[in-house]
Amino acid sequence: MVDTDHVLLEKDGDVARVWLNRPHKKNAVTVELLHRLDEIIKEVDEDPELKVLVLRGVQNQFCSGFDLDELLSDFIGTTTAMDVAVLSAQVCDRLYSMNTPSVAVLEGYVTAGGFELMISCDFAIASDDAKIGDFHIRRALFGGAGPIYRLPRMIGLRKTKELMLTGKLLSGQEAKDFDLINDSAPAEELDQRVEEFIGTLTDKSPFMMKLTKMAINQGLDADVKSLMIMEHLAVGNALQSEDGKEGVQAFLQKREPKWVGR
Repeated sequence: MVDTDHVLLEKDGDVARVWLNRPHKKNAVTVELLHRLDEIIKEVDEDPELKVLVLRGVQNQFCSGFDLDELLSDFIGTTTAMDVAVLSAQVCDRLYSMNTPSVAVLEGYVTAGGFELMISCDFAIASDDAKIGDFHIRRALFGGAGPIYRLPRMIGLRKTKELMLTGKLLSGQEAKDFDLINDSAPAEELDQRVEEFIGTLTDKSPFMMKLTKMAINQGLDADVKSLMIMEHLAVGNALQSEDGKEGVQAFLQKREPKWVGR
């Protein structure tokens, strides 16, 4: 366990467990937290032993957004206000774009900046009693790290407008029905559900995980002809990889594959 004031990193076998650690503020984001989280994302993505990043908050709270005390004292009404938006967007984009798959575990408040972190992860699993929503409009603020370009791609324009223009909060079950998250579970079953889901990721080829995630992330941002070319290249890379050969041989030999990550 690596302990800092704002973020904890635990390397648990092939799983990186990253904990937001400001429980007195419902794990609200600060500039320091964002910088440390950025460092951790880079560290995890460069470690070949780690196959998944799990992001959650300590004391059964995910993240209530940016710390409003810091926002008011350091940014609102100043020429540096844009800086915090740029930093937030950069960190969330690094989380979204990293090769290692990421899973957000949602408890308590998942609002504003916490909501942006959640939609930047590849997957999200929530406690049934979580409170999930963009929420910015309730404070006459605007989210600067992904809602207008990530959210419509997940749930469509109408549902995006419903969340962003009303500031409503969804329970875990409602968020699942909204197609916003992957799964929801009673609080006492959440850890088990998360571990089961992680297991479906860690047994896959890390090389193919990287290649497939990269291709999927571009799937809505290019024309069909360009995507077909990217698909052809991905297929070619897969067929030439050691893991591709191992996957086919393991199937034919009726054994479990042994991935090498290339």
